[in-house]
Amino acid sequence: VQLQASGGGLVQPGGSLGLSCTTSVSIDSINVVGWYRQAPGKQRELVVSIAPGGRLTYGDSAKGRFTVSRDNAKKTVYLQMNTLKPEDTAVYYCSAQIGMRVYWGQGTQVTVSS
Repeated sequence: VQLQASGGGLVQPGGSLGLSCTTSVSIDSINVVGWYRQAPGKQRELVVSIAPGGRLTYGDSAKGRFTVSRDNAKKTVYLQMNTLKPEDTAVYYCSAQIGMRVYWGQGTQVTVSS
């Protein structure tokens, strides 16, 4: 299983950015799809996950500002991030859990700075 994250970049505080994660397998074959992030010197943390049945779990930092969606035909999961803050600066990773195994993409850098 391969995951390709893209869309990162530099954005000013208060701005928006959209990330994409394209998978090499059908999204329907994935138990849990997730976005995580890791800031320098910090542990990787959950941004949002999509569980079977479409149940969403947002991390505290993402609630009310970030939205996840997916396009099964394109095998792509999207993360729309609004009202970005400097503390959102991190490498963002997408993940896919199939059975007991978790696969990770390579990450995409998001920098929020003026």
